[in-house]
Amino acid sequence: MRQDQERRRSLFRRQELIKVARPSANGAAHPRRSRLWGKMADSKAFICGCTGSALNDQERAFIARERPWGLILFLRNIEEPTQIASLIASFRDLVGRDDAPVLVDQEGGRVQRLGPPHWPKYPPAALFRRLPGGIEAQAEATRLAARIMAADLRSLGISIDCMPVLDVPDPKGHAIIGDRAYSDLPGEVAALGKAAIEGMLAGGVLPVVKHIPGHGRAQADSHFDLPVVRADLRSLREVDFAPFRALASAPLAMTAHVVYAAIDPERPATLSDRVIAEAIRGEIGFKGLLISDDLSMRALSGGLADRARGAFAAGVDVALHCNGDPAEAQAVSQAAPMLAGDSLERARRALDLVAVAPPPFDLVDARARLQSMLAMAA
Repeated sequence: MRQDQERRRSLFRRQELIKVARPSANGAAHPRRSRLWGKMADSKAFICGCTGSALNDQERAFIARERPWGLILFLRNIEEPTQIASLIASFRDLVGRDDAPVLVDQEGGRVQRLGPPHWPKYPPAALFRRLPGGIEAQAEATRLAARIMAADLRSLGISIDCMPVLDVPDPKGHAIIGDRAYSDLPGEVAALGKAAIEGMLAGGVLPVVKHIPGHGRAQADSHFDLPVVRADLRSLREVDFAPFRALASAPLAMTAHVVYAAIDPERPATLSDRVIAEAIRGEIGFKGLLISDDLSMRALSGGLADRARGAFAAGVDVALHCNGDPAEAQAVSQAAPMLAGDSLERARRALDLVAVAPPPFDLVDARARLQSMLAMAA
């Protein structure tokens, strides 16, 4: 058990993605996982949302017919543990894959979909930097909080958490990032982001670094407007790109709906082949599965099908559509290709990291230790 735990925690120390699959008795890949992987190739390269606490008939028919790669949950979908587990089981039954990803935004602070009374309230990322003891103690607390959140999520069947935020906030930037960021120093963001990644993986949940290649300078909220960042390329490399570059071996990343005028003055990163090829895959060196931010956000213009086609043409692996609107979801699905080629391999490589159940974990003790740490925040 200790060996399994250390393997997960060492993934990012070695800065490479390794497989943690257990072979079957004859040395071949585990037959159950091989069958699941075969079905993954039948999935379309998009993630959908749903409108309520259970799938309605229209949603069930859509999911069974269109076979999205994953499902993302929001507050509107969450009531209590048994209900969430039932919703997730229904989705996986419809797509025919019991490893079909289920995602949530569980950062802590302002962005926490699971909360009281069934789950504790977690602090925002910025609080960890206020803990005494220096960056190592702060990283220990960050790692522990992520490990506890992973335990919450995995117990429900949620397999991907859209965190950590690796954006470096700028004093002139919009408050949409604010205390969701760990620090305003790239090195500290990288150190605490790494700890969060390690905690998530140790708990058997995949993290998603966001919003690549950096949302911290944006002076608008991309949920409502299209931000344009006019910083020069050197500044972007030294600050915005730096945490993502340090954690380029992360299994999953989410794009920013932000224009970076120094690279592509016409298109936001999600729709820009130049930003994805030159900055995300090039300068940063990210080789994992690239997921778009929500295509229904108002930073993007045009119909949903055009947005999805633009994202795939730019180099996004998987499109994300969150609001559950059936007409929009159908448009995204029609534009989405089957998950194949490099995108399929990236998805397989990511899911392989959490294919093995984590070792036993004393959640009661861990929560008590975390509360003791957080009580010392300045």
